[in-house]
Amino acid sequence: MDYREIIGRITPPDQAAAARCRARWNRIAKPLYGLGALEDMVVSIAAAQGTDDVDISRKGLVIFCADNGVVEEGVSQTGQETTAIVAENFPDGISCAAIMCKRAGADLFPVDVGIAVDTPRIEKRKCRYGTSNIAKGPAMTREEAVFALEAGIEKAVELADAGYRILASGEMGIGNTTTSAAVASVLVPMDPAEATGCGAGLPREGVEKKVRCVRRAIGLNRPAPQDPLDVLAKVGGLDIAALTGLFIGGAACRVPVVIDGYISAVAALAAVRLAPACKGYMLASHISGEPGTRAVMTSLGLRPVIDAGMHLGEGTGAVALFPLLDMACDVYRKMETFEEIRVPQYEDFARNGNNLC
Repeated sequence: MDYREIIGRITPPDQAAAARCRARWNRIAKPLYGLGALEDMVVSIAAAQGTDDVDISRKGLVIFCADNGVVEEGVSQTGQETTAIVAENFPDGISCAAIMCKRAGADLFPVDVGIAVDTPRIEKRKCRYGTSNIAKGPAMTREEAVFALEAGIEKAVELADAGYRILASGEMGIGNTTTSAAVASVLVPMDPAEATGCGAGLPREGVEKKVRCVRRAIGLNRPAPQDPLDVLAKVGGLDIAALTGLFIGGAACRVPVVIDGYISAVAALAAVRLAPACKGYMLASHISGEPGTRAVMTSLGLRPVIDAGMHLGEGTGAVALFPLLDMACDVYRKMETFEEIRVPQYEDFARNGNNLC
């Protein structure tokens, strides 16, 4: 599945469907825009799906799992063996993401795109066992980055064909906040000190070491900011590349994809730089505790609706958005209109150029 062909299939979101959805919201017997950003998200879903009959009844979380050679620099509390251990917990339903998916009514799809060992119970779409250490050279070849990108696209297309109407993006890979910081530093752009956080819980000296590692990786590999694939290949990770593909594939299939935290936001930014039209098919779930998240979201022009200090990963923030969207969609579908309850409709002073209190 050639990524360039898939990018060529992406069409702009349906603004006529969005307008019909907004008009329905404004007829519902409640204060105008009373559900705030949740109303906006339902409108965005309508535009993505091409209908004001919004349907998110079938939901899925895709977690791309991969290891990162940069772990040997001591940038995380645990070794890369943890990636496989956690990945194996997904099918058992005992990971955070699995437990939250069950509550949210979402199906979970863990995919091995580069774990350093084989995981018998995890779907495999990988071309290598983990990346190389970005502090010593490129993470992978461009061809390998394309392979992972296309693996993400293929998974999105497969789930769209199976009837999934909305997807959440997740990842699992020790060391991937370091690779994300490197990619964000180049694509936003911003200083590595602003892009780099404590990940799963580093002390201050650990974060300082991580910043130095990101600076060294960028200086050594010299990724080209105008070429997202070059950035992914030189300082990124297989999980980030696959997530990038998930956003592109979802857009091509008119399936909205929910951004999780920092790592998937970085992938979303890479996707938008490769295929600007896919931005209209993204929903931002939450602001991660990682310091670079706000800069990445600003670059994307998206506003997350949850600010709860979450920084767990695995798509947990994205899945946390699902119940909020379900409630908003229930209001959208089931609540009576002003006309039906015989109450005069509110006038939209804000949209008519008046100042509100």
